[in-house]
Amino acid sequence: MAISIQRGKNWDLRGKKTLITGAGSGIGRATALAAARAGAELYLTDINETGLKETVDAAGSSVALSSAFDVSDFEAVCAFASDVHGGVDSLDVVMNIAGISAWGTIENLQHRHWKSMIDVNLMGPIHVMENFVPPMVRAGRGGRIVNVSSAAGLIPLPWHAAYSASKYGLRGASEVLRYDLKRHGIGVSLVVPGGVKTGLVNTLEIAGVDRDDPRVQKLQHRFEERAVEPETVADAILVGIQKNHYLVYSSNDIRFGYWMARKFAPPYEFVLQKANDQFSRLLKK
Repeated sequence: MAISIQRGKNWDLRGKKTLITGAGSGIGRATALAAARAGAELYLTDINETGLKETVDAAGSSVALSSAFDVSDFEAVCAFASDVHGGVDSLDVVMNIAGISAWGTIENLQHRHWKSMIDVNLMGPIHVMENFVPPMVRAGRGGRIVNVSSAAGLIPLPWHAAYSASKYGLRGASEVLRYDLKRHGIGVSLVVPGGVKTGLVNTLEIAGVDRDDPRVQKLQHRFEERAVEPETVADAILVGIQKNHYLVYSSNDIRFGYWMARKFAPPYEFVLQKANDQFSRLLKK
């Protein structure tokens, strides 16, 4: 039997068991604190133990469990999932926010750049979804999945080949799950921020480029001028969860840039859902 997804203003985070990765800084921390204010019960992770503790302290009694580990480590994710499911049968909301970035042209990118992008930005969310989404399906209460991709997961930005490989991959998985999970009442949101004022701005590695070059610093300054605060993205995420939006934008420039590609979206989405429904009839009861 299909489960109807709660829509509109009736679906909120109050009392919802909510996992957030990358909660130690940036978008992850801003979203964790926003979710805490909204009444969520938080399960938080980050690779940075110090940053995670700061977020936990700020979120206070809203945090049910926290653990510092690398989402690209499958065994670590499995161990955390075991701890979570030792106390609750399933979560209600899973947010994959943890991510890293590296840019460069293909002649400057090294294997480690490609591998780290895929390991953290794509396999990390997959590890999390493998462990937490099937219990949500079995619990039968519906829920929400939030995957943070990027404008670089929609638009082929210069020097973003390795980064986009991971973010387009996450977008592809999310779009399939959007239709696969609808019958279980689980909504999927793909967050596609442009520039955001996080620590990634300063730690970002650009292969083959001298970060001290005045020209590079000028470009970085222009990027920072257009970038939005992490809290802006967090607010957009919470609205996306509430309204069950698939694409969640945090700035209108990205929305406009992708508009042409989505011009004929309604018939496209209709056909995809009908195809998925047809395949679903083949599942064993």
